[in-house]
Amino acid sequence: MTIAPIRGWLARVRWLALGLALLALSNVQAQQPATSAPAEPPVYVIPVQGAISPASASFAVHGIDQARKHGAQLIVIEMDTPGGLDKSMRDIIQAILASPVPVATYVYPGGARAASAGTYILYASHIAAMAPGTNLGAASPVAIGIGGPKPEAGPAPASAPSSAPAAEDTMTRKQMHDASAYIRGLAQLRHRNAEWGERAVREAVSLSADEAVAQHVADMVVPDLPALLRQVDGKRIEAAGATRTLHTSGAPVVTLEPDWRSRLLAVITDPSVALILMMIGIYGLIFEFSTPGMVVPGIAGAICLLLGLFALQMLPVNYAGLALIALGVGCMTAELFLPTFGALGVGGIIAFGFGAVILIDTDVPGFGVPFALIATLCTISGFFLLGMSTLLLRARRRPVVSGADALVGSFGLVIDDTQADGWAMVHGEQWRVHSMAPLARGQRIRVTARRGLVLDVTSANDG
Repeated sequence: MTIAPIRGWLARVRWLALGLALLALSNVQAQQPATSAPAEPPVYVIPVQGAISPASASFAVHGIDQARKHGAQLIVIEMDTPGGLDKSMRDIIQAILASPVPVATYVYPGGARAASAGTYILYASHIAAMAPGTNLGAASPVAIGIGGPKPEAGPAPASAPSSAPAAEDTMTRKQMHDASAYIRGLAQLRHRNAEWGERAVREAVSLSADEAVAQHVADMVVPDLPALLRQVDGKRIEAAGATRTLHTSGAPVVTLEPDWRSRLLAVITDPSVALILMMIGIYGLIFEFSTPGMVVPGIAGAICLLLGLFALQMLPVNYAGLALIALGVGCMTAELFLPTFGALGVGGIIAFGFGAVILIDTDVPGFGVPFALIATLCTISGFFLLGMSTLLLRARRRPVVSGADALVGSFGLVIDDTQADGWAMVHGEQWRVHSMAPLARGQRIRVTARRGLVLDVTSANDG
């Protein structure tokens, strides 16, 4: 009587549990397509601000490589630059041309510019976008050397030598033709306005954002990055021989930040920092060689010198300027050891100053050693030489406190009674002594001269 109701309740519980399980399974199956739908590949953003330098080129090239490894569908270079070094610019462009991931150069934010080297990078990109209020252009190559590009001159007088101006004109024409051909090739590759690109190189003309779109230099004007991603959504882009369709609307955005290596490179490749590192390194080694055993100045000097030389190796260096700096430092070092009465020191400071002025072999904005820094380093070197020379003169005037010459004028005690020759203790050592008068044991004496291993002495009470 009691077992049947229990069995009924158990059957109802089993049916209820089975129904709940079926309901949960249907919910999971209904949600499975939404949760398992693959996410869109990310968009990588590489900010490039300031002059195009070895540091910014390394950061951009590394960022493009990272985006490729992580399966990005688009790389956006946010650019605001006044220009930069030719080699660094070409490194970035080569990375863009070889990238299987499409690259969009976005001149951003408002008020930014893509001048000089930035114009070439924009021309090389698969997509060229600009924010309102931005501009690009002025892509003329800057002449190498102090003084920048030389203006065109009229014909020289018949009596004046014309070989040097002719050589300068030939070099200028070669640079201009090379830059024009380079930007024309990029324009033809990306189907942009090649004629205007040549004008930007030859005539240093510029365009605003709206004018750039109207003249088929840029592709679009967008206010911000989300608008850019919506604008390019659905575009078919050919990159490295393959065609990709972009799905950037709503795609995750990854903004790259410079790592420690890029930050260190950005600091030490500043020409002013490189020059200071060289000076610290050279002075540190001078201290170590003059006072061996201090260790710290030698290690710090070697590290700073190597960092400075590494930075100069990556910069456009005038080797005549580097040689003048080395000559100046060598003269200032020799001043500390040779009795030249300041001639070597003054000459070394002058050579160092001229070398620092012509050290960086370009007039590109952002590269160059300020004259104020050069004057400061020359002044510090002058005070350093003056201080060291003063200390050396003071040390030279001091009486001798060690060696054989220090015995003359010293005092000692007689060991045994003697009439002329005997023995005495001088400076804790037993010496053969000679005296013109008899000496008693324990008598205090003074050394008047030295003849080999014999000291001439007299009574300390005499005189």
